Amino acid sequence: FRKKVEKGGLRVRDLQPVPAIPPPPSELPDESLDLDVPERMGGLPKTTMHFDGGAEAGMKRLRHYFWGTRALSEYKKTRNGMMGWDYSSKFSPWLAWGCLSARTIYHAVLDYEDDVESNESTYWLIFELLWRDYFRFIAMQHGDRIWHETGLKDAPRNPVTHHPLQWKDWCTGNTKSAYVNANMHELRLTGFMSNRGRQNVASYAIHDMGLDWRACAAWFERWLIDFDPCSNTGNWLYVAGIGNDPRPQRKFDVDWQAERYDPDGVFQRHWNRLGEKFPCDPGAVS
Repeated sequence: FRKKVEKGGLRVRDLQPVPAIPPPPSELPDESLDLDVPERMGGLPKTTMHFDGGAEAGMKRLRHYFWGTRALSEYKKTRNGMMGWDYSSKFSPWLAWGCLSARTIYHAVLDYEDDVESNESTYWLIFELLWRDYFRFIAMQHGDRIWHETGLKDAPRNPVTHHPLQWKDWCTGNTKSAYVNANMHELRLTGFMSNRGRQNVASYAIHDMGLDWRACAAWFERWLIDFDPCSNTGNWLYVAGIGNDPRPQRKFDVDWQAERYDPDGVFQRHWNRLGEKFPCDPGAVS
């Protein structure tokens, strides 16, 4: 898909003017617009990221990442980070909720390349947007088959046996891997997890714990603030080896991954400590 798109020339349509939204009807009672929302839910830990909803917040994030910090220039080098705000674009929540369009990001990258620099990192962000499109086309092509146990593969697989205790341990961050646990705590307490973390916890669930990938994908759906049905399911199929990837499976060595991407254990200590302080409600796991 990538080669055909790039070889044929990537043609992205121009941006359209943002339509004006009319004001609320004058007869609408004032009190119907009031909504008392606390700035931060009481008792929950402060996170390394804070996502505000809406198109304005999405554009603010884009301007910060591109023009404010010029972090885009280092994206390919830093994208596998674990802690912090600017190791990756963090556009996904606004993309998932329709507050920021892939087309807007694409054209902003072109502007950045004209005004600042064009390098492997600017290309790589567009490449990630191609992944997003790819998973949508896969969903359009295969329909509900993407949620079948065997995914897109015709070859039969050994049926997966449900393991209630292992399932609970994975969901609540009580596995044998401190690295996996830290990522699962971050997911539950913030609604976010890095791309590196998602690949590792998915691999561990499928290939080390023998869990049903569909149940695990549903757990992601429950907690992720950037949940997207096509991208989420497509990535789970990819790790499980039942998507379009020619490899039979993508099993990650989580210990090696932790040593490479969290060598000082800062990420693991941070989130495992918070996981102990704010444990998962057992009733939330079903």
